Amino acid sequence: MIPVLEWLDVYRSFQRGVPVLNGVSISIAEGEVVGLLGRNGAGKTTLINIAMGMLFPERGSVRLFGLSPMEEPVAVKKRVGYVSEDQIIPSFPTIGEILALHRSLFPQWDESMERDLLDRFSLSLRSRIQFLSKGQARQVALLCAVCHRPELLILDEPAGGLDPAARREFLETSVRLLNREGTTILFSSHNMTDVERIASRVVLLDAGKVRLDRQLDNIREGTCMAIIPRASAPDPGVIAGMPGCLRVREAFDEWHVVVEGSRDSVQERLTAVLGHNGIRCVALPLEELFIEFLGGDRL
Repeated sequence: MIPVLEWLDVYRSFQRGVPVLNGVSISIAEGEVVGLLGRNGAGKTTLINIAMGMLFPERGSVRLFGLSPMEEPVAVKKRVGYVSEDQIIPSFPTIGEILALHRSLFPQWDESMERDLLDRFSLSLRSRIQFLSKGQARQVALLCAVCHRPELLILDEPAGGLDPAARREFLETSVRLLNREGTTILFSSHNMTDVERIASRVVLLDAGKVRLDRQLDNIREGTCMAIIPRASAPDPGVIAGMPGCLRVREAFDEWHVVVEGSRDSVQERLTAVLGHNGIRCVALPLEELFIEFLGGDRL
């Protein structure tokens, strides 16, 4: 089956010799809800802009529904909904005029969904975009992105800057409306609560590379952190070479190690190699686990 969205060995830089994306390959299947994570500058927005045809890869390729967004932009965009944090909507028209334009562009536009969302968000067709709050403008952008019932919805930090209630309403509305019908969703976010609430799979970018790509349930149930006194393992290479080790970082006089496996199984493996010298294995909330994975830096 052809993936809905696929990047193959994608490279992109904005300064010579400083890649923002450095050989990224990700494949997303129909119906998946994928959270794209990474600290600022990890390459998330660049990756999404390449998928939308707004940037080109210097090497590698991207395909949506098997099509190139650069070679067949109209065919691709008819099947995609897109909302970003810095998306600009023309300020002078009314909401009604913006929606009328989108109705004319998308023959499959769902006017019943449009009415439902206008009611849900308490938006008036007569309101001008320039007088809307940031949250209301984002809601209009979501209307434009979902009412043609896209096969793929891409959200690039779409709820950034919104208050918690508005964030929840915005993200859960998009997921409820579309994923229950099989729409594929890719969204980037710095908010781990958003990710845990709606994603089924997580892709973590760091320094332009994919550092982790797996189902969220597998991360929750099959990953833990081991805290190892440096006296037990003076050479971190010994730890890094152990099966299932994902990340080792120094934390004062200890090593913090992200490891695949349950706490009991990881404890057993480590003590078999390093002995019983104060090694502890702990479960961490998802956000703290990713902070450890990124070397102590927040997303």
